Amino acid sequence: MAQKEVKGRIASVKNIQKITRAMEMVAAARLRKAEQRIEELRPYASAIRRMTRQAAEAAQGIPRLPILAPRETEQTVGILLFTGDRGLAGAFNSQIVRAGIRAGADYRAQGKKVRYYAAGRRGVSSLRFRNQEPAGAYEGFTDRPTYADARAIAAELMVAYVDGDVDRVEVFYNRYVSPLVQVVTRETLLPLNQASIMEDGEGADAGQAAAGAGQAVSHNGHRALTEYEPDPADILERLVPSYVEISIFRSLLESTSSEHGARMTAMRNASENAGELIKDLTLQANRERQAAITQEIMEVVSGAESLV
Repeated sequence: MAQKEVKGRIASVKNIQKITRAMEMVAAARLRKAEQRIEELRPYASAIRRMTRQAAEAAQGIPRLPILAPRETEQTVGILLFTGDRGLAGAFNSQIVRAGIRAGADYRAQGKKVRYYAAGRRGVSSLRFRNQEPAGAYEGFTDRPTYADARAIAAELMVAYVDGDVDRVEVFYNRYVSPLVQVVTRETLLPLNQASIMEDGEGADAGQAAAGAGQAVSHNGHRALTEYEPDPADILERLVPSYVEISIFRSLLESTSSEHGARMTAMRNASENAGELIKDLTLQANRERQAAITQEIMEVVSGAESLV
């Protein structure tokens, strides 16, 4: 490779490094805000989901809501994937799509139908690339989702469940742990009696036992009788839509935090790799320059000898 070409490559890599560093800083700034939002929502989301399960257990035998109607058999499963609108975030998007596709294949092997829903352009385009047209596509807000976005998704899923288009709804998202760690999480959203609601280190068995007995577990470990006013069915009628909306909103925020963390890490790695490549190219350019100088000296010496 000529010295001029090496210098051109060095300049090109330096420009790319500037871009990746800028993207890393942008992702870091957005991550701090996203972390704050998810930390504030997690306790509230866990509490309202636990309250909904307890009210449903206390209202056994009187479920007046169509969304609580039991399914004798599960014919169709709805799978909701939470991805991002943009790429350049490592395996953030692809691992969710792969997990959802595997789950769909497992359900089809059991003789069930699968309806896909996707939040984020990457998830929508990946499903369409695999000839899996999503029944619901939600795009353009994954960088900073709002509660209104979650409410729109929840409304469509609840209508699909009530109308019998789906008999079960599962969600796949990246749970945020740290900028370096995002865990692919699979949860059951509907039906309510199978929902995954025990999170953040809570004991599922103890919580479910207390809910089944109509009791709440206090912070000191003692159980207290829960009294409902008005009756549990009326409370449940108000709680269920909020439960679905909050669950989806939490998944959106978890996915957003994970996306920013994954992109920050990916851009940092790209910047470091660019730095290593610049070092290698600079060394190569120096060798080319040294070889050219040596060649010129040899030509001068040879010319001088020929004149003697």
